[in-house]
Amino acid sequence: MSVTREQVLETLRNFTDPFSKKDIVSADLVRALTVEDGVIRFVMEVGEQAQATTMEPIRVSAVEALEKLPGVSKVTALLTAHSSPKPPPDLKIGRHPDKPTGPAKVPGVDRIVAIASGKGGVGKSTVSANLAVALAAEGRKVGLLDADVYGPSQPRMLGISGRPASPDGKTILPLRNHGVTLMSIGLMTKEDEAVVWRGPMLMGALQQMLGQVQWGQLDVLLVDLPPGTGDVQMTLAQKAEVTGALVVSTPQDVALLDARKALNMFEKMNTPVIGMIENMSTHICSNCGHEEHIFGHGGARAEAEKHGIPFLGEIPLHLDIRLAADGGAPIVVSKPDSPQAKPYREIARQLIAEGKA
Repeated sequence: MSVTREQVLETLRNFTDPFSKKDIVSADLVRALTVEDGVIRFVMEVGEQAQATTMEPIRVSAVEALEKLPGVSKVTALLTAHSSPKPPPDLKIGRHPDKPTGPAKVPGVDRIVAIASGKGGVGKSTVSANLAVALAAEGRKVGLLDADVYGPSQPRMLGISGRPASPDGKTILPLRNHGVTLMSIGLMTKEDEAVVWRGPMLMGALQQMLGQVQWGQLDVLLVDLPPGTGDVQMTLAQKAEVTGALVVSTPQDVALLDARKALNMFEKMNTPVIGMIENMSTHICSNCGHEEHIFGHGGARAEAEKHGIPFLGEIPLHLDIRLAADGGAPIVVSKPDSPQAKPYREIARQLIAEGKA
C-alpha cells in the first residue's frame, strides 16, 4: 500500500521549527510537496540563509522518518533560503555588483554561458538543447542548467525522465544523455505540475543548482535562462562567473524590442554578450521548396551590428527541429548531417574557436 499525502504531513508535523516554535508544516516551511507511487519530494524553505545550518539536521531527520513509513521507496528534500550569507551586490541602475561580494567560480566548470531572450516563444530552450549536444559532438564536456524554473523543458528535449539522486543529502547528482549533463527543476516535479514560487525561492533554487550539484569537470556549462530580465538573471550574474551571454531572438520587430532589453540588462550587470542568434529566420516549404520569411529576416543581424556584437548565425523554422525536440533527441542528434542541424554545429564550432565554450 502506497503512502498518502496525509501520512507524510502527519509525520512532518512531528518536527519543530526552532525559530517559530511551530511544527514545520504549520510554520509553512514545507513547499512543493508531491507524493506519488511511494516517492516523496518536497522543499523546505527557511527565512534566512543563516537559519539553514540549524534546519539542515531537521531536514535530514525528517527524511529518515519518512523513509521508515510503509510504502515509501524514495524521499527527496531540498533546503532553500531567502537570502545568502553575504548581502547581495547593489544592482541599482547604472551600477555593477561590488567586487568584494561578487561572483565566484562553480567548482569544476571552466566556462559558463548564459542563453537568454527578452521574451518567451522565440525558441531559446530549443537553441540551448541543440547547442549543448552540438558542443558535446565536438568533444567538449558540456553541462546544461535549466534555469527556466516556471517552464522547465530541457528534460523533455534531452529525453531524460529519471530523478536526481543525493548520496549524502547535501549534494545532487545530475542526469546525463546525448553527452550532456543536465540539472533541471523539471526533474524534481511532475511534468504537468506548476512551480508556484516567489522570487526569493527561485534565487535559492538557482544557487542550489549551481553550488550543490556535482557537475564534475566541464568545459562549459550552458544556462537556459527564463525569458525576461528578472530575479534568476540577476542571481546568476551575482553568484557565478559568467563567461558571456548569448541572446536569441526572432527577426520580428516585437521580439527585437525585448531582445534590446536583454542586451541592456547584461550591460548593466557587466556580463559580456558573446553573440546573437536569429531563430526562425526562414521557412522552406517541404513540398515546393519555396522560401518564406514568416517573421521577417535579418533583424537580429542588424541589431547585433548596431550594438557591435558578433552575429553567430540564422536557424530556420522547420518541422523536423520541433519534432526532434519533442521526441527527446535534438535535431543535432537525430539528424546530425541535415541542413537544419548545420547552423547549430557551426555556432558550436565558432564558440570553441573563440574560446567561449
